[in-house]
Amino acid sequence: MIVAPALQVEHLSVEFRTRSGIVKALDNVSFAVGKGETLALVGESGSGKSVTAYAIMGILDPAGRVTGGKAMLGALDLLHATPDEIGKVRGREIAMIFQNPRTALNPIRPVGRQIADVLLRHADVTRREAPARAIELLRAVGITDPARRAKAYPFEMSGGMCQRVMIAIALAAKPSLLIADEPTTGLDVTTQAVIMDLIGELAAEIGMATIFITHDLALAAQRAKHIAVMHAGHVVELAETQEMFAHPRHPYTAELIAATPDTAASLDQLASIPGSLPDLRRADLPPCRYSERCPRKLASCDQPLPVMPPENPHTVACWNPL
Repeated sequence: MIVAPALQVEHLSVEFRTRSGIVKALDNVSFAVGKGETLALVGESGSGKSVTAYAIMGILDPAGRVTGGKAMLGALDLLHATPDEIGKVRGREIAMIFQNPRTALNPIRPVGRQIADVLLRHADVTRREAPARAIELLRAVGITDPARRAKAYPFEMSGGMCQRVMIAIALAAKPSLLIADEPTTGLDVTTQAVIMDLIGELAAEIGMATIFITHDLALAAQRAKHIAVMHAGHVVELAETQEMFAHPRHPYTAELIAATPDTAASLDQLASIPGSLPDLRRADLPPCRYSERCPRKLASCDQPLPVMPPENPHTVACWNPL
């Protein structure tokens, strides 16, 4: 149960206008993340995890638009904030770590100056103090010889080091909410663990809420207190992590868990999820976007999805749950 939410998302809907039609990317997405806690958004590629983050951050592609809902960060609705309002909180109160740090960092600016830029805009730091503070942040995220590395460009650093720089930038102003979008993509297993430990330690230090986006259910189980399972733009199940794994209620969640290598005793027992995500451009999308690949489908599944009460610690959007 979320006691004091740092972010409350309610009925978020997003669509994209493309040459081949309107893509209904998100539909009535709702969840909350508590102060100092970690919520994992999990699901297959294309389920809407990153779109959710971009909508909250106000950085959707120009072809995308929010068609409904709200995202409350304190008293501010991020989805309907003015450019000036969102500019003041983005980087200061809410920050994001992107999937590919090499494309997120400025390739022609030393990393120390990129950190200093954030400090000058969002922290109570003078221009004279900013370079030294940037070096301190590089040291805090575990970069050796930070004074020398501060003068380096992204192409001169490894993927793991670039991700550490991204973490330093994201946490420079000590935000109340961090969104980490697949922060370990492309990193080796050892570096993945170090990066996730670092995010967790720094989050605990400043009492920051974290939304961790991943397709890796095993990693989410290790790092998150709550998990929201997404499928084709819907949140289909939301629960505390231990409860989710012990008693998955949505058929899709159960399929995801069965398809996770850590839960299989052998390769022969490793399951796959039949079917594929529906075409979100369809005019005849069913109310439950999983129904066409679901082994538990009933006639009632053609009705609008049941409401997921926010006060319920384990919610499931399904007419025939497990």
